[in-house]
Formats: sequence, C-alpha cells, structure tokens
Amino acid sequence: MANPTLPPVLEKILTTETEPDAVFSTLLPALGEVLQCHRCFLYLRDPQTKLGKVPFCWRCSDEYPDVTDADWKAEPESLPSEDPLFAAALRAEASIFVQDVETANPDVVNRDFERKTFGHRALIHSHLCQDGLLWGILQPCVFGKPRVWTEFDRSVIAQLEPRIAPLAVAYVKAARI
Repeated sequence: MANPTLPPVLEKILTTETEPDAVFSTLLPALGEVLQCHRCFLYLRDPQTKLGKVPFCWRCSDEYPDVTDADWKAEPESLPSEDPLFAAALRAEASIFVQDVETANPDVVNRDFERKTFGHRALIHSHLCQDGLLWGILQPCVFGKPRVWTEFDRSVIAQLEPRIAPLAVAYVKAARI
C-alpha cells in the first residue's frame, strides 16, 4: 500500500522498480535531492559472514568523496568497538540522526573515526534490519557544516527503512556464492 506522505519521486521508484539494483541506483540520487544532502550511500552486509561493501553511492558533486566499493570485504572485528554507530546498528537499534559529528556525544559518535573514515559533518545512520539482523546501512550526509534533521527528514527515513530492508536482504542473498 502506498504511503501518501512519502515524496512522490521516492514513492514512484519504490512502486515501479522491483530489482534491488534498479531501486537502489535510482533511489539514492532521488533521496539525496529530497533530503538536500551532499552524499548518500548504501552499505550492504551479510550478517552471517560479516562481509560487506558499498555498491551504491550518490554525490551531488565530485568534490565529495566516492565511497563505492565493488568488492565484498570482511568487517574488521574491532569495528563495533571503534564505531558506536555501527555497534548500535548491529543491535538493530533505531536509526541515528547526527546533527554535528564535532559535538555529538562520544557514546554515540566516534568523532575521529567519522572524520578519518567518512569526512562528513552531519549524517543519518539508517539501519536496514530484518528479523533483528543488520543487512545494510543507508547513510545520507552533509559535509562542512552541521545539519538539523527535520521531522520531514525523519519521516522519509522511517517510511523508507521497512520498504528497502527486504531489498537489501534480497541483494545480499543473491550475492551469496
């Protein structure tokens, strides 16, 4: 059933595309524009093997780093202890909206890790979970300045998560050898 409050451009993608590749390839640019972000990427992972990659990354400009990674790689065992956002995602907690990496609570955000690994200043750490397992992280972000995430932004993410989590699962399962 279509949700009338999801922006029409996103609703159209979710109702006309069915294959995960097609959905994610068209959804990320549209979502980046709807949320007025600088970059939006999708990290997908296999919760059984703990292999992951970033097959989809949209940037509004080449000035922002492309984090696309076509190869499945093992997640470092230290990642949950280094990155509290990732640890929260593994626990299938609610998605986290970080207004400012520089001033965020260190129990929520490892500022140095975020600076070194991603370089963004504000982000949404959207957890794509199914049956209590983390299958992906959708990450819209902004560079260079803090960002107050509005109720509209939060509503869009809340509506997208349950609709794209099954696609994340399908993508990962199709990639299993």
